[in-house]
Amino acid sequence: MTLDSRIDDLQLLIQTLPHPLQHALEKLSGEELLEVVLDLGRRPQARLPVRADDLADQAVNQADLAQVIRAVGEFGADNRAGIEGTLHRISAIRNRRGEVVGLTLRVGRAVSGTIDLIRDLIEDNRSLLLLGRPGVGKTTKLREIARVLADEFNKRVIVIDTSNEIAGDGDIPHRAIGSARRMQVAHPDQQHAVMIEAVENHMPEVIIVDEIGTTAEAVAARTIAERGVQLIGTAHGNTLENLLRNPTLSDLVGGVQVVTLGDDEARHRGTQKTISERKAPPTFDAVVEIVDHDEVIVHPDTSEAVDRLLRGRPVGGVRRTPAGETPVQTETQATDQTAEIVAPLSIADVEGTVRIYPYAISRDSLERVIRDLRLDARTINKPERAHLIVALRARADDARLRRIVQATGLPVHAVKKNSTAQMRRLLQNLFNMIHGVEESEVDAAVRETEAGLRRVLEEGVVVELAPRPASLRQLQHRVASRHHVVAESVGSEPKRHLVIYPHAFASLSDDDIL
Repeated sequence: MTLDSRIDDLQLLIQTLPHPLQHALEKLSGEELLEVVLDLGRRPQARLPVRADDLADQAVNQADLAQVIRAVGEFGADNRAGIEGTLHRISAIRNRRGEVVGLTLRVGRAVSGTIDLIRDLIEDNRSLLLLGRPGVGKTTKLREIARVLADEFNKRVIVIDTSNEIAGDGDIPHRAIGSARRMQVAHPDQQHAVMIEAVENHMPEVIIVDEIGTTAEAVAARTIAERGVQLIGTAHGNTLENLLRNPTLSDLVGGVQVVTLGDDEARHRGTQKTISERKAPPTFDAVVEIVDHDEVIVHPDTSEAVDRLLRGRPVGGVRRTPAGETPVQTETQATDQTAEIVAPLSIADVEGTVRIYPYAISRDSLERVIRDLRLDARTINKPERAHLIVALRARADDARLRRIVQATGLPVHAVKKNSTAQMRRLLQNLFNMIHGVEESEVDAAVRETEAGLRRVLEEGVVVELAPRPASLRQLQHRVASRHHVVAESVGSEPKRHLVIYPHAFASLSDDDIL
């Protein structure tokens, strides 16, 4: 059996919609459709990778919803239905009376070549756990893995297909999984039982399961792995660190237990007496974090990666893209790289209200800090209209964020935690706010620093600034650091002042900035 490079049966999904919406979608030909959203009383929308388009000026009514419901299969206990012979998923939103008031028509596609970055792990007969945010392509990769192992490696593969998510609606599995067999799950609560039934009744060499999310399913996964069956699955969570913190699912990667060491052992290890350790061998040999459709982070040895995390060390791993693979940076390296994408920004250069695009942080919290500080600023939901981006440091290396920065040239300012305290400190720094100092003094110190920086960068000379109080020198240091030059405080109070050096002096040691 062969598979085209891309199968989506998109027309069959479009045909379930009212005719005016079908015609509107035809105008989007050539663009990748992710899903169609129909909510009662609102305009229908087509969602694309980077935007959402209204398909009509008229709001969705009950007749529109009823037409789609008649055209698709029966909804299960999880409020999901499908179209027989396709991979599309139709999900319902119901009101308190059980009536459907919204539908999400998700496009399901089979795409060959999606597992090239992790093919070696599958060929090695290793149990593999895939992590990643919704919509990043975990289920698409499972389909391709099933087909490759069944057709190219002639293995006995069984897909545990809850909600017909992997192999499509109907009794005949979609050709996307090749000759792999499919076991359907009548109710989501029974997924763990079907997993065990597959091993006991059908002698598989490989079991593939999507969305391991309960303790019972985690136990079933361990049982399967202990019987020598290769297990390929996905779980809720974006990263290995997230999963390890999840008490329900941490067993998939070995679990965590608290251990009390003796005095000698604690001294030998250089740790406290009470520490966290991995409880058992992991169910999955390797873990793959799917960052984007063409980027993954591979942890080839789950045991080693978990042990590093529990010892407070960087988790490591290997980043793979079509261009090749590179080791994942440590926290220090990641911080350095974050600094590289933070371009200098003077709030004084912005005319009017400063527009901030929050990335992976709470927009409500950021707006609350802005109100509390009475700043002339506001958050915005479109990066192309913003003056700057405030992002969570742990997400500073996201592929999506890097694409935004590349497209807009916006400066990125990172906070270590998603907390109002961190946001407050950052905004105070950006807006040059110092408690107890007159605004005119702050402005004068900033202007002097920026004038000195221009001389340093353009003429390559050393510039000494006027003596300032400690709080203003700290502000001057922050301004200088945005331009990646070396600055140090010299002299004794009250004549202590900042000296800025050109890049040729970059080997200088860091002195007390006060």
